[in-house]
This record gives sequence, structure tokens and C-alpha cells, in this order.
Amino acid sequence: MRNLDLTPLYRATVGFDQIADLMDRVFTNDAGKQSYPPYNIEKTGEDAWRITIAVAGFSDDDLSVEVREGALIVTARKAEEDDDRVYLHRGIATRAFERRFHLAEHVRVVGAAHTDGMLHIDLVREVPEALKPRQIKIASDLPVDAKAVENKPKKAKKTH
Repeated sequence: MRNLDLTPLYRATVGFDQIADLMDRVFTNDAGKQSYPPYNIEKTGEDAWRITIAVAGFSDDDLSVEVREGALIVTARKAEEDDDRVYLHRGIATRAFERRFHLAEHVRVVGAAHTDGMLHIDLVREVPEALKPRQIKIASDLPVDAKAVENKPKKAKKTH
């Protein structure tokens, strides 16, 4: 149940649509729907993460990892089994699933590996050089262009 009204946020801001959409997604997610398959999100470095999803019973061909519209989408579809097995207890869930992870700006998937029933997806934030902070050197002398600006003729004062 969602009790938060984001209307004032939309009325009073410009360009923060992603934040409002993110909050809206978080508050409208159904917790029961998100329990399968289990997963971990691990911080592996300053700007690096690993998502590990338990995918027991799925082969590499059954799994798909895709990045689309700022989201990492992991899907699994198990091929139909044509055998005549009769289960007395079936506790290993190999039902199809789709799991979405919304990615922040400049976060990209750098690799995926499927080992021992676990799907590992590595992500890294790569901030473009133009957006990284940079130190500006302060000179003790004024550059030649700045001296030219200082020697510019001044405007005549207004007389009454």
C-alpha cells in the first residue's frame, strides 16, 4: 500500500523525474513478487558491485542477461521437460523468472559468469572525464590576456 504522494515533487522540480520515478517504483513494488530467485548485491570496490543470483537448475542457455533503458534485466526460461518423472517432493524451483535492477547513471555491466548454480554479474561506475572533479592550478602571475583586459579603456562617466 502506497501512502506517499509525489505530486508536489513533480510540481516543484524540473529534471528530477528519475528520482521521482525511482521512489515511485520502490513504493509500488510488491514484496512477495520479489522473493524468487534469491540474490545478493555486494560492493566489491569504490565504484564496483557484484549481483549474485541463485539459479540452481538452469543452464547457460536458459539464462539471459540484458541491459535495456537503464535497467539490468535477468530472465530464465527452463525448457519443457518431456520425461515422465513422478516427484514425491519437488523443492527445487526451476520456474521462469524475470528480475530487474535499475542502474544509476554511468553504471554499466562489465561481465557475467554462471558457476556452481550462481549467476554473477559485475557492474562498474565509469564517470566520464568531463564530469570528474579536476584541480585548477592557481598562477602567481596574471596571464597576458588578463593584463590586456585590465588595460582596457574605461567608459566615460555620465555627466548631468
